[in-house]
Amino acid sequence: MMKEKHYKFMKEAIKEAKKGFDEGGIPIGAVLVHDNRIVGRGHNKIIQSDSSILHGEMDCIENAGRLKGEDYKNCTLYTTLSPCEMCSGVILLYKIPEVVMGENITLTGSEYYLKENGVKLINLDLEECKELMRKYIEMNPEVWDMELERVEF
Repeated sequence: MMKEKHYKFMKEAIKEAKKGFDEGGIPIGAVLVHDNRIVGRGHNKIIQSDSSILHGEMDCIENAGRLKGEDYKNCTLYTTLSPCEMCSGVILLYKIPEVVMGENITLTGSEYYLKENGVKLINLDLEECKELMRKYIEMNPEVWDMELERVEF
């Protein structure tokens, strides 16, 4: 039952990632779930918006609007890729207790930081997420390399 729920919401995050890919952006998508209902969704827009902060998780949380503090504490964030340091910071800032990732092979973000601060991490290790990122990186190696250089993992 729990796995089915995670896959249901991850499919929505993947839809967001594909939307970003179709816009020419890095295919990372996210949805924020509260009480079994999506309250925010978003995708990476750093290329499309020439932004340094519109990662998928950031866009998703922004699109959720100003939730109550107690609401964030009862949310799960679904993201197609392991959250970077910036996105991990916002997860901790709003005390989101659980993050479900599509994969962490393409990029292993700040998982240690999240775990150290009590966030439950679930990695679904989905081939679909890996393949979408592989396809993007093959088509845009210079953009991906520049992003990795920028964040210095």
